[in-house]
Amino acid sequence: MSEALQRLREFAKQVLKCVEKDEPVRIPKRTTSNIRYDPEREIFTLGPDKLERRPRTLKGSKKLAQMLSVAAFAKELVEKGRSATLREIYYTSEGWEVDFKDQRESDAIVEDLEATLGLKREEFGVWPEEDGAAVYGDLLVREDGVEIHAERAGISGYNIPPNVDAVEILDCGAERVIAVETMGMYRRLVQERAHEKLNALIVGLKGQAARATRRLLRRLNEELGLPVYVFTDGDPYGWHIYMVIRSGSAKAAHLNEELACPDAKFIGVTATDIVEYDLPTEPLKKTDYKRIEELRRDPRYYDPFWKKELDLLEKLGKKAEQQAFAKYSLDYVVKEYLPAKLDELE
Repeated sequence: MSEALQRLREFAKQVLKCVEKDEPVRIPKRTTSNIRYDPEREIFTLGPDKLERRPRTLKGSKKLAQMLSVAAFAKELVEKGRSATLREIYYTSEGWEVDFKDQRESDAIVEDLEATLGLKREEFGVWPEEDGAAVYGDLLVREDGVEIHAERAGISGYNIPPNVDAVEILDCGAERVIAVETMGMYRRLVQERAHEKLNALIVGLKGQAARATRRLLRRLNEELGLPVYVFTDGDPYGWHIYMVIRSGSAKAAHLNEELACPDAKFIGVTATDIVEYDLPTEPLKKTDYKRIEELRRDPRYYDPFWKKELDLLEKLGKKAEQQAFAKYSLDYVVKEYLPAKLDELE
């Protein structure tokens, strides 16, 4: 019996026992009041608080019925070796005796089930709408019995599947991983043969990294010992893309042990780079200034480096994209910028 199937059955038995004894079912509390930042491990985690759902109350019984319905559906997926997206679960629930007012409610129940079971949703057959992005370079994997080399899978590379843990990593000749925010820069690095020149796996993030992409980065770092570097735009949103990769998100605090990559290092565009490289810029928008203030209140940005960069960015009133280095030449970022950044850190 798979671990997922065993835990789903144990959960159902636990709920039944609580109903028979008229006791509350306790599940991890995922609200902000129970999310802790661990400065030693540099990740967000769930605290010890529990949420009580009482079977004899209207609200409690409804939530438990919803959880059991999703758990039963997940059990069927696992037993049949199938999968369903979050959107499909929402539509499937239309045929259940309990329903959801919208997809946000059904998504939240799936997240409650994750936290309660101690499993990622992908492990019990539930996938997000989006896949991870792509990886290019000297990486050989086996997916569904098929061996795939990331450099021979076409110009777009190997598409990262939703359930990365089902992928077997067979071989890797790279010495590092460079994750890039935009797919435009990903294609630029592939075209300039950055994977060869920098002996790296190039991972396209497609903006804020999907869970599958973050899980792959964690596996490459943890299982293969590859250092992970994150290359983003020079703005508060790009910087936070890096921080989510490094320390996880508050929303997924119950999963950050497996998704976060605390060893990841930043090689993205800084406010200092904007000045020193005289990069083309765009004015900061109101939303950018608001985001700067939000980051200042985030304990992950208390580090002197980030304080300095946030202050300078605000003072400049400007931001710069990764592609701004094209001012010098299309290959400048591979020939000059990234090697210089890597030299500083290695």
